[in-house]
Amino acid sequence: MELQGLKYLIVGAGFYGAVMAERIARVLGEKVLVLDRRDHIGGNSWSEVDPDSGVEIHKYGSHIFHTSNQAVWDYINRFTTFNGYRHRVLTTYRGKVYTMPINLMTINSYYGVNLRPAEVGAFLEKEIRSLNLPPNPSNLEEKAMSLIGRPLYEAFIRGYTIKQWDRDPRELPASIITRLPVRNLYNDAYFDDPYQGIPLDGYAAIFKRLLDHPLIEVRLGVDFFELRDRVPPETRIIYTGPLDRFFDFRHGVLGWRTLRFEKEVVATPDFQGTTVMNYADETVPYTRIHEFKHFHPERKYVEKNPKTTIYREYSLLAGKELPPYYPISSAEDRAMLELYQQERAKHPNVLFGGRLGSYKYFDMDMAIAAALKAFDDKIGPAQRASGV
Repeated sequence: MELQGLKYLIVGAGFYGAVMAERIARVLGEKVLVLDRRDHIGGNSWSEVDPDSGVEIHKYGSHIFHTSNQAVWDYINRFTTFNGYRHRVLTTYRGKVYTMPINLMTINSYYGVNLRPAEVGAFLEKEIRSLNLPPNPSNLEEKAMSLIGRPLYEAFIRGYTIKQWDRDPRELPASIITRLPVRNLYNDAYFDDPYQGIPLDGYAAIFKRLLDHPLIEVRLGVDFFELRDRVPPETRIIYTGPLDRFFDFRHGVLGWRTLRFEKEVVATPDFQGTTVMNYADETVPYTRIHEFKHFHPERKYVEKNPKTTIYREYSLLAGKELPPYYPISSAEDRAMLELYQQERAKHPNVLFGGRLGSYKYFDMDMAIAAALKAFDDKIGPAQRASGV
C-alpha cells in the first residue's frame, strides 16, 4: 500500500470517518485513504440482507436514525431517503408486556388503575415520599426511585440495569438515569426528535454513497497499527479507533460495555410483532430481542416472507479484544481519560474523533454533527492556511 505523498488518512469507516472523507474529497478536492480493519464499511451502523431469511438486518443491533439537528438531517438526506418508521419499545416483565418509556399506559397497566394525566404526579409522589430518600441521590437506584418510586423501579429498571452494566444500581452514578423519561400521557414514542426514520434502502447504501468519490480510496481488512510506522509525518490522520489503543494502553484500558448477539432464523412470518422487545426480569439472561423486518413496513416482509431473523442481545464487559459499545466512565476511567487527553495534545497532526476516539457515546446524528463541525473548524481552515 503506497503511503508516500498521502495528505489525509482516515482510520475507521463509520459515520464520523465516512463523513470526514466525503467532505475532504468533495469540498477540498483532496485524495483521502480510508482504512478499516473490518470487512465492511459503516462501522456499527452497517446493515446487510440475511440470506437465510431475506430480511435486511442491522448487524450490530437496532439503529434508528433520529435527530433534531436540521443541518444533519439535510446533509444525510443527500445520501438516502428515509421511511416513516417511528420507534416504539415494549418490555416484558413477569410474563406481561408493557409500553416503554414509562408513560400513562405503563403506569395504569402495572398498577391496575385508570389514572388521568393530572393525577399521575400526585400518585407517584406518594410512592416516592414513602421511601424517605436523601435530597441529593448519590447513585442510580436512589435517583430512579426519586423519579418513579420503588415498584416501577424494581419492575422496569433494576433487573435490566444489572444485566446491562453487570453492577448493582447502587454502585452506578445517578447521572446515568438523570433523564429517565416519565410521561403522564399515552405517548409511547421512544424518541421525541422531529426527524426520524430508517433508510429506505438500508444503512449500507448510505456509506457506499458517502464514500463513492474518485478521490476516496477504501481499504478493508487493514489494521492501522500494522502500518502506522510507514505513515509519513506530514500526513493528517483522522483517527476514530479506541483512544487507549492509539497510545498502546500505556495508562490502562478504558472501560467499555459491549454486546453479543445470538442470531436465530425463525420459521414464522412474525416472531414478536414489534422491532424491539426488552426483557426486564433479571432471570432472563438477555436484555432484548430485535426483529428487523419491522423496520421496513413498506417492504411487506411480514406478508411475503415465511421466515424472520431475530437477535437476542446480551451485555458484557468489552476489555481489549471485544468491540466497545458503551463507555462505562467510572471514576477510574475518567482519571485515565484525562491522561490520554494529555497524550492527544502531543499529536497535533492527529484528529481524534467519533465514539471510540472521544470515549463518549454518540448517536448516529451526533457522530455526523461532530464530523461536520470538525471538518469546518479543523480541516478546512488548515487547508486554506496552507495556501491550497
